Amino acid sequence: MSRAFVKEDSGDRVPRRHYTLPPRSDPGFDAAAAQALLEAARVDETASAEQATGYYWGEAKLRPHVLRILEGARAAGDERLEQLAQRFLA
Repeated sequence: MSRAFVKEDSGDRVPRRHYTLPPRSDPGFDAAAAQALLEAARVDETASAEQATGYYWGEAKLRPHVLRILEGARAAGDERLEQLAQRFLA
């Protein structure tokens, strides 16, 4: 069968990108997970970041970290990251 007819974006695949995350027990895990989710959204790979981090998009526990990322994005003039962080927080 041609690859053109194979659904590549199925929900049971492994992440396409490698997420360098600290162990879940590390106090910095949630901050790293928030960053990973936002960066994955930038390249349309949110589902793989959710799988890697164990958090879903919009997770309330990550809001403080996303707020800090949003502030940094504004200061750096990174409009795309700012937009993604705002969507996460909505």
